[in-house]
Amino acid sequence: QVQLVESGGGLVQSGGSQRLSCSSSGSFFRLYTLGWYRQVLGKQRELVATVSKSGTTVYADSVKGRFTISRDNAKNTVYLQMNSLKPDDTAVYYCNARGITATQDYWGQGTQVTVSS
Repeated sequence: QVQLVESGGGLVQSGGSQRLSCSSSGSFFRLYTLGWYRQVLGKQRELVATVSKSGTTVYADSVKGRFTISRDNAKNTVYLQMNSLKPDDTAVYYCNARGITATQDYWGQGTQVTVSS
């Protein structure tokens, strides 16, 4: 069973920065598209950013220029550097690893990020 373990959430002031990390064991990591999603209570989970196995990145318009996703295949870790945080960024952030088939779709347990105004 693939497990993704997130860390780095917490409380931060508006305008501040925070870095999330997501790690896993196993050699599959480097072959998967990795991503961060977020969800506010009562709303659908939404894409924040993804990075493909080749390094191509995709960002939600709401975070472009403020957030940076990166991966370190040697450490089986994906990061989300979040700068210029806003209260609207408050959510539970989830790490995702996705392979080619529909069954290759794994999620972390989520980490709460709260941005105070």
